[in-house]
Amino acid sequence: MYDKGDCLVEVLPFIKKFYSKIMVIKYGGSAMLDGALREVFSKDVSLLKYVGINPIIVHGGGPEIGDTLKKLNIESKFYQGLRITDESTMEVVVMVLAGKVNKEIVLQINKSGGKAVGISGVDAHIIKAKKKLVKDMDLGLVGDVDEVNPDILMHLSKDGYIPVVAPIGVDEGGKRYNINADSVASAIAVSLKAEKLIFLTDTDGVMDRERKLISSIRVEDVDRLINNETITGGMIPKILSAKEAILSGVKKVHIINGTRKHSLLEEIFTLSGVGTQIYGQEI
Repeated sequence: MYDKGDCLVEVLPFIKKFYSKIMVIKYGGSAMLDGALREVFSKDVSLLKYVGINPIIVHGGGPEIGDTLKKLNIESKFYQGLRITDESTMEVVVMVLAGKVNKEIVLQINKSGGKAVGISGVDAHIIKAKKKLVKDMDLGLVGDVDEVNPDILMHLSKDGYIPVVAPIGVDEGGKRYNINADSVASAIAVSLKAEKLIFLTDTDGVMDRERKLISSIRVEDVDRLINNETITGGMIPKILSAKEAILSGVKKVHIINGTRKHSLLEEIFTLSGVGTQIYGQEI
């Protein structure tokens, strides 16, 4: 018979273990588009803060950008999954990500009892960017993370706030760049030596060839799983970001299904978890 008391007792060691630790959460996909899931996510993040964990949220917003561009009769163009970003598109990216999407997430977390603060990588030069270079194609104002200044994120967390970061960076000349949110989340996690980096996706995690969940992956096995085509498609960039983060000091990376209610809490506060964890020296 299910016992709520046993469930609560199981959580206590994890609260103790992760107290005051930083966890960077990449928030996107259906979890961000569905109203009921947004509410659940906001409550879960607020709970993490209340039990002494320091979540930092990095969000995407591709579908919202696409919808706004369509309304403005600006054509969306992509190259290998990256949005080609000219000056007019960049204005929309900033408006949608740093304005609409960011503030909606902040509002929902605050309604759920948390204290969220919305910022972008431009604020206090949190994300120093450089132009992303690809062979035979100019992507315009698409950037890579060059450097992260985590000071303001640390101060906000210590003061009891939940930072919500829009993935826009700026170079030394003041030019803004549209940056992949997975890359920003990974870079921030590395800069803060985060306890965990968690990607919320629309899948249960990394699947094997029989479409069964792989619950744990050692970082040294990542290349093998890509080369033998166990890991394919859109999961490859996430798993490579996970590998880079682990090798750069993040303790664990988790890929979980954000469409499953409370998957964030289940992954953090249970032994079995619900997704895929990538780890280095110890599990």
